[in-house]
Amino acid sequence: MERMALSQITWQDVQQLPDDGHRHEAIEGELYVTPASTPRHQDIVLRLALRLQSVLVEPGHGRLWIAPIGVEFPDSSEGVQPDIVFVSSTGRATPTEAGIRGAPDLVIEVLSPTTAQRDRGVKRKLYERHGVGQYWIVDPDSETVEAWTFGERPSEAPSLRRYVERLPVHLVSASLGEIDLVELFRET
Repeated sequence: MERMALSQITWQDVQQLPDDGHRHEAIEGELYVTPASTPRHQDIVLRLALRLQSVLVEPGHGRLWIAPIGVEFPDSSEGVQPDIVFVSSTGRATPTEAGIRGAPDLVIEVLSPTTAQRDRGVKRKLYERHGVGQYWIVDPDSETVEAWTFGERPSEAPSLRRYVERLPVHLVSASLGEIDLVELFRET
């Protein structure tokens, strides 16, 4: 991951950059550039998205997207490109021609050596600050998932659960199924 010091970069600035095959994000006025992901990273993203498609999208709970898709937080100048984004049918975020506007119900990042520190630090704080409902950090090295749930109000403390074998999928308080993590992390 390369971090560039520019004067208060905005999501609108990022949208004007030429497509160079890298992921560009604006967080707290800084530009973050990440190289293309590895085949294992993409395998995990695809498997997870397919499972979420069956438990979240097909029953009609909302819509799911995988990277590259931008998420813009309109009350700021920040925007990111998560690996997976889910917006429920009753959610506050809105799909637009340019990407997702507002806080998704679920954001998922699959860690890589170049993004792990940012995903666990500045991006977790960004998602909490902007009211994302849940944030999953998928760690291929430890074969675990950290599932963060953020409160509706800033005064509510976030909760964290770590999953090793099975990951329960919840929408609000309803249990919608499980994801087999052994299958998710299998090598092809």
